[in-house]
Amino acid sequence: MKTIGLIGGMSWESSLAYYRIINETTRDRLGALHSAQVLLYSFDFAEIEPLQAAGRWDEAAERLISAAQALERGGADLFLLCTNTMHRVADEIQRRVEIPLLHIVDSTADQVVKAEIASVGLLGTRYTMEEGFYRDRLSQGHGLEVLVPGPEDRRLVHEVIYQELCLGKVLETSRDHYRRILRELVGSGAQGIILGCTEIGLLVGEDDASVPVFDTARIHAQAAAEAAL
Repeated sequence: MKTIGLIGGMSWESSLAYYRIINETTRDRLGALHSAQVLLYSFDFAEIEPLQAAGRWDEAAERLISAAQALERGGADLFLLCTNTMHRVADEIQRRVEIPLLHIVDSTADQVVKAEIASVGLLGTRYTMEEGFYRDRLSQGHGLEVLVPGPEDRRLVHEVIYQELCLGKVLETSRDHYRRILRELVGSGAQGIILGCTEIGLLVGEDDASVPVFDTARIHAQAAAEAAL
């Protein structure tokens, strides 16, 4: 069994899900008393979020690089960023360590393509929905058409993530808003939905859309367990 390195805390709400899913997958594969070998480097998100908001991605990258290097020194064989948004600096991090990064977009896209889906709706932070680092990897790297909500709905999705889900708040009114946005994405041609923020699965899931839903946190965590085994 390989040792999995996790860079988490962004937010810890989804990092908790990663740890649980990785260990559940390991138990299901190997037997009841088995669990995964995991190293966790967990950030204080209150120190990272202002760097995101100010566009200081180079500073954020340096912090995550230090975390990845610490995991490497600690014996991790591979590592994950337990966040979609910070994959904006994934390439910079990978260049500074020897152990491989398991990329969340690639793990998710593999499942979308396996389901024979060509067009996906994408929900996430505004960085994930609006910037090329995520959408381009889906489209150029995996041949997927990517649809996102309109400007006002992107703002709403982003605010719910940072002001509610990252704080552990799951509100029914926000679930209703997200369901409406999902319906509109499907109406625009989305054959599947990517929950492109690791917290969104706390709010909506497979029962909230009429098309397949791909929870990136769950897919990424399961892929890590499989890679370690």
